[in-house]
Amino acid sequence: MMTSHNKFALSGLAYERAKKVMPGGNTRSSVYESPFPLYLRSGKGAYVTDVDENCYLDFQNNFTALIHGYGHCGVNAALTEQINKGLSFANPTESEIELAEIVCERVPFFEQVRFTNTGSEAVMMAVKAARAITTRPRIAKCEGAYHGNYDYVEASFDPAPADWGTQAAQATAYNEGTPQSLLGEVVVIPFNDSDATERVLERHKRTLACVVIDPLPSRAGLVPIDPSYLRFLRDFTARNGILLVSDEVLSFRLSYRGAIATYGIEPDLCTFGKIVGGGLPIGAVAGRAETMRVFDPSRGKPAVSQAGTFTANPLSMVAGAAAMRALNEDAMERLNVLGAQARSELDRLLAASDIGGHVTGAGSLFCVFIGDTKVKDYASAYRAWQQRQRLSRLISLCRDEGLLLSRIGLGALSTPMGDAEIAALASRFARALNRLAEAPAAVA
Repeated sequence: MMTSHNKFALSGLAYERAKKVMPGGNTRSSVYESPFPLYLRSGKGAYVTDVDENCYLDFQNNFTALIHGYGHCGVNAALTEQINKGLSFANPTESEIELAEIVCERVPFFEQVRFTNTGSEAVMMAVKAARAITTRPRIAKCEGAYHGNYDYVEASFDPAPADWGTQAAQATAYNEGTPQSLLGEVVVIPFNDSDATERVLERHKRTLACVVIDPLPSRAGLVPIDPSYLRFLRDFTARNGILLVSDEVLSFRLSYRGAIATYGIEPDLCTFGKIVGGGLPIGAVAGRAETMRVFDPSRGKPAVSQAGTFTANPLSMVAGAAAMRALNEDAMERLNVLGAQARSELDRLLAASDIGGHVTGAGSLFCVFIGDTKVKDYASAYRAWQQRQRLSRLISLCRDEGLLLSRIGLGALSTPMGDAEIAALASRFARALNRLAEAPAAVA
């Protein structure tokens, strides 16, 4: 991060305080930045302000969660009312019924839902449900796909080229200390490659409980799933008694009815979160009632027990209900049109620059790649991200221009945005791109 003219002095001081009480001055590895991150103080609409009073057009939106940006009147009113009633209880509240009704009404195959506190937790419960239903131990996931912090699904999250190889389908550890026995329960498949995936799945079909997929995997390049690949997975899993789990924690925002519904495909379970909490912690698992009864405690001990002190807490429930009510079909369509406009503008600027690059994504999401590599899967995304030093420099220059993108170049639109914000995105990104092109190669 550039620190000229003491522009970020108070963020630097905040980081010095943080290092004394948190390892690396950090609680979320995803927000770590050298020499220090921005510390934000407030947000309004599509903009945030840091502790040094610098203002930014925010395309981070807390890693895509804030689809209504900051200070949405409906969400704030619902929270204010609930705060006066109580923050959380050791009993259910009607607020969780209301949010469950809203999401089940939106998505045709959502008959029942269970809430969790995070998307990671939702994926974990879906995997446990699949194992309980099938009595099989193993799961399959796409190479390079991120599905949260559960040991099994974080396997092969960032494998290096030496670890690639669809024939072996060997999972690799993400965190040190991951037991080899755990990795043996994970089968790795190549995203959007039906023939290679079939060869792998065929060898393991009798021990697979589920295949976990993301219709728009962020860490595999934010490339949409190929419809033919998705149809293949649905047919293969159905024929072999394997559950298909659609992880839409990030991609649920792609349409009014979620991501996979746009393909006309019904998974056995769907996990989602982020935008459904109105900016507060949330996750959820949903599906047909017959599948979801694995969680049902009304007939004695359920096949899968799931609890949590703050699960379905009323603050998340009322904020989520207000956010979902405001996100009607017209609002979603307008946002997706703006998303296409943003991708087109950024693509045009990259094509015209000396840096080169292109933009992936769908709906209201985009991801910027620089250089000559065309991203179509995890392997190509990995190669493109080898220019991470230049990309990091570009993201820092965008920040200097008052534009926030994630450190991998991911951007998410919010409903307060309009044509003016897309124009500002383009102009600020263009200035940052020009500054990167003018910098000496060693610096860039």
